[in-house]
Amino acid sequence: MPVNKSPTTNKLGVISSSYHEKLLRLNFQNLRKRRNKKSNPSFSITKEFIVRFNQTENPKEKEELLDLARKNILRCKRKLGLKTLGSGKHVHLPTAWMEVMYLAQCKGEIQDEALNMLYASLDYASFDYEHLPTLFFVAESVLYRLCCDAFQKTYLYSVEIKLTKIGYLVFLRLFIYYLHGHLESFKQHLLRLQPYLYALSSSGESYYKYPNIFSNVQFILKTMEIICKRGLLSGSVFSPVENKKSYKNIDAEMEHLQVNQGGYEVNHLLWHCVAAWSCVQKNSPQLNKVLEHLIFHKMQLQKKCWLDSILAFLVLGEAAKLNMACLKALMELMRDFLLSITSVQNQEESCKVDNFSWAWNVVYIYTTILAEICLYATTSNLRKTAFIGFCVCKSSQKNILLIDKSEEPPELKETSILGLLEYFSSRMSDNCDQVIWIGYYGLMYNLVKMSWELRGDDDQDGFRNKIWQTVRRTKDQEKDGRIRNAINIAQAELNDPTDPFTNHSTKVSSDVGDEIFSKYIGWRIASALSKLFFSSADAHLLPLKGPSKKQDSVKYLKKKDSVKKRVLRVTVR
Repeated sequence: MPVNKSPTTNKLGVISSSYHEKLLRLNFQNLRKRRNKKSNPSFSITKEFIVRFNQTENPKEKEELLDLARKNILRCKRKLGLKTLGSGKHVHLPTAWMEVMYLAQCKGEIQDEALNMLYASLDYASFDYEHLPTLFFVAESVLYRLCCDAFQKTYLYSVEIKLTKIGYLVFLRLFIYYLHGHLESFKQHLLRLQPYLYALSSSGESYYKYPNIFSNVQFILKTMEIICKRGLLSGSVFSPVENKKSYKNIDAEMEHLQVNQGGYEVNHLLWHCVAAWSCVQKNSPQLNKVLEHLIFHKMQLQKKCWLDSILAFLVLGEAAKLNMACLKALMELMRDFLLSITSVQNQEESCKVDNFSWAWNVVYIYTTILAEICLYATTSNLRKTAFIGFCVCKSSQKNILLIDKSEEPPELKETSILGLLEYFSSRMSDNCDQVIWIGYYGLMYNLVKMSWELRGDDDQDGFRNKIWQTVRRTKDQEKDGRIRNAINIAQAELNDPTDPFTNHSTKVSSDVGDEIFSKYIGWRIASALSKLFFSSADAHLLPLKGPSKKQDSVKYLKKKDSVKKRVLRVTVR
């Protein structure tokens, strides 16, 4: 699939293999200490192995190397704890992450499986200080692959989609560590990322036609811009005041939004989204009051620091999977946000031409969160509302699938999937605002993936058919190439039924689709921010010790339920 990519000169050099090996040796030494010097097989994936794997023409040698790589894949799956969400005595995430990054350099099926495993692990892994060195290792490796390899290609490759998705999760995690003040001792690691980020910023426009990739690139750049601009302070950059009354008095609680001088100031909207999530987890009667204050601060979505808005939506989206009032608040926030940024009056009164040039990032993330609610909310009523909306008018539902653009564009009534689909599609044109076409793109891209995620679930056949009818009708009637690209890119990412990025038919394996959506990272972030905002001064930091061997607090899907999608339930102990 051709992409007009700007040429990028490789001024960055090659990531030092000695740097990789030094990290590997350090982590393996720690692993041996943890396991009381038990005998373990030596690490067999080296730079020499990767070169041989990718360059050999000998069929017999190729089969032997492939067999060895597959054995290492199986060993990495155990170390990652894919079946237990990262818990167990056999799990050591830092070591496994580095091994998987090495395996991801082996072309073909090994690369695809390694990246899928890494994405799944970064989604469910807990936050632990000991993960930071390896997270930087993964961050640098991903940026290197993008800047020094992917950017040089004339065509868009499926591996680029996977790398940017992994990069998004890595830098999302780094930002949470930054809020806790844990990056002060990693200044050299941050400096090592600077050249790659410079190259990424100059080449990111190559992905403008593909918002599913471009949004991840923009998130990476924005995260590092904030971290580097604010400076790294000792202790948490967020300094909560002693929280003695919990949030019984919401107005007084807002006084806790104090930061160290020069630190990062968390806005009130994000604070209230975390408070709402905490209320849902604890079944607190204060939820309605928190949501009232949350809506009061809805104008903060229009601030240019859109990273807070994305975090707020991620956290509130997690609460919306459990509670209808939170889902209503989430949809109301997006409705007000869209109306404010798309109104002609606001555009004319704006002093800056590109005042809302960043807004599409928030809208695109919202479409993804809405899709996740449709799939993983705890009740069918929540899932149905996220898809159809609160209005169940039959005439409205019929018109959504067949929109006459010659008529007056409908008003934005609801920000459900079908409501947004009607709103965006009726306003599509060659010169429409980027919020419109990117929002439309995000809906279609996620609808294709939702249909894939629901495969094999007999209880969801009706829902899946509704999604597929929507996708098919749009593909048949929509002539805009950008929207048709959304469908093609999603199908390519899913490898369904063939991968357009390759020249041969390759059926997808049975478990590839399990990693197409982030199922746990929102809960992890909400939990980490809740501890930061509401815990006592001595308890707000992330754990400095290794992960507990006890069962993780997030209930995971059992192996027997892997085909039939179950409701994702979370608890706080």
